[in-house]
Amino acid sequence: MFSPAISVAAERVLDNARKRGLHIATAESCTGGLIASALTDVPGSSDVFERGFVGYSNRAKTELLGVPADLIIRLGAVSAEVARAMAEGALAHSQANVAVSCTGIAGPGGGSDAKPVGLVYLALARTGFKTRELECRFGPLTREEIRMKTVEAALQLLADSIATFP
Repeated sequence: MFSPAISVAAERVLDNARKRGLHIATAESCTGGLIASALTDVPGSSDVFERGFVGYSNRAKTELLGVPADLIIRLGAVSAEVARAMAEGALAHSQANVAVSCTGIAGPGGGSDAKPVGLVYLALARTGFKTRELECRFGPLTREEIRMKTVEAALQLLADSIATFP
């Protein structure tokens, strides 16, 4: 299902997290659990991957992850602030010490001039550190391409964070 590059990236993330004694959680919207799937496709991932949340609807983001409903109303579900709240919520509702989140517009519909198809926000939360956000503009690709590029970006964000973890 995943490209060899995604599989290798997931394996490296897990190996490096294992070496540092870290546990990972995911909070996903537009990918519907693909980041968690990429990680759990790797044999032995259960000693590092703590849990995954799929908050596809706005209600789920609020109920599962504690994203404030007024934040979603004010800024929209596709925003850096909501991605940040999702990642921080994944940490708060798990035993993980690093969490990655994503929210975006995978298309083919749903985009606007302000928030076009291919716009994705990711966030990385680590216990004891400031949460990082990343805006990706993948452009008008297919739904599958946008989702896979989001998985790649999330794994890279995890890899970068884990590499600098003391």
